[in-house]
Amino acid sequence: MRDRLLAAEKVKAIDWRDGTLYLLDQRVLPHEQTWQACDTALGVAQAISSMVVRGAPAIGIAAAYGLVLAVIERYAAGGDWQMALEEDFDLLVNARPTGVNLFWALNRMRERLYRLKDHEDPRAVMEAEALAIHESDREANLTMAQLGAELIRKHQGNLQTVFTHCNTGALATGGFGTALGVIRAAYIEGMIERVYAGETRPWLQGSRLTAWELANEDIPVTVTADSAAAHLMKTKGITWVIVGADRITANGDIANKIGTYHLAVAAMHHGVRFMVVAPSSTIDMNLASGEDILLEERDGRELLELNGHPVGAQVDAFNPVFDVTPADLIDAIVTEKGIVERPDTAKMAQLMCRKRLH
Repeated sequence: MRDRLLAAEKVKAIDWRDGTLYLLDQRVLPHEQTWQACDTALGVAQAISSMVVRGAPAIGIAAAYGLVLAVIERYAAGGDWQMALEEDFDLLVNARPTGVNLFWALNRMRERLYRLKDHEDPRAVMEAEALAIHESDREANLTMAQLGAELIRKHQGNLQTVFTHCNTGALATGGFGTALGVIRAAYIEGMIERVYAGETRPWLQGSRLTAWELANEDIPVTVTADSAAAHLMKTKGITWVIVGADRITANGDIANKIGTYHLAVAAMHHGVRFMVVAPSSTIDMNLASGEDILLEERDGRELLELNGHPVGAQVDAFNPVFDVTPADLIDAIVTEKGIVERPDTAKMAQLMCRKRLH
């Protein structure tokens, strides 16, 4: 399976070359494929906050490279460069508040910096650490894809029809994808007949990005309005909802793209299984439940405008971009450490004690 998955990799959103970070600008896909070059930590932070790069794992990887760029700049300037680096760390860590992968990656980078030996070149050491974070995510994607596909096989009757939300593919990660990686693997194994992708208002990550990724691989995909999901579960034989997560708390609650919560409620009502796929770096054991997660809200104009042109009445708009899905609505959480079915606090703690499976 691993070789077949690797052969199917076609999309890459993050590229580190010759001391510069290149990000595929996801704001203009699928109509334009434009790469944005970042050579400063400020440039990376701006790319994260403006949605050039998005998806919790991809944001964490980009931030790690952003810190490498900061080290290169600060070290060259001399003086107390490590103290000056804290300014860059704060800049990156505040780029977006909800996805924990950003904080996890930056803390891992800082911990490596603390272990720096006198004879080591900090620029080379930090670059190697960022590359390791990137490669680790790619490997986690492959492991999760295989585990998730096996879970689908375990419950399979006929060919599956699945629903997914937002974009959790190669564009959102360092490799094959989380939820979309599972969908890809299950399709390769002949277990999926069709994928329904919610459009994912207001940034349309489903209709622009997920549909583009799947269509490029000839995986049958149908885009639908977010509000049609319950109707599809009732009429189209949806068997799984498969989504990613930006943060998972100690009890198994998840924060994910706004609209995930109502998908889980609808899935429970219609007897549709609900799978969450995310690397263990997304799990925040410091937060007891989803009530503790800081949920990002963005400018209401994103709801009322399209490419800067008004499409709605000029009134107040409430634009939360994440919601919390309680653990009791989740059938399984798939990570590279293994699968937790019907998650709760005890099961999540047991999972985090395991070693990675790959």
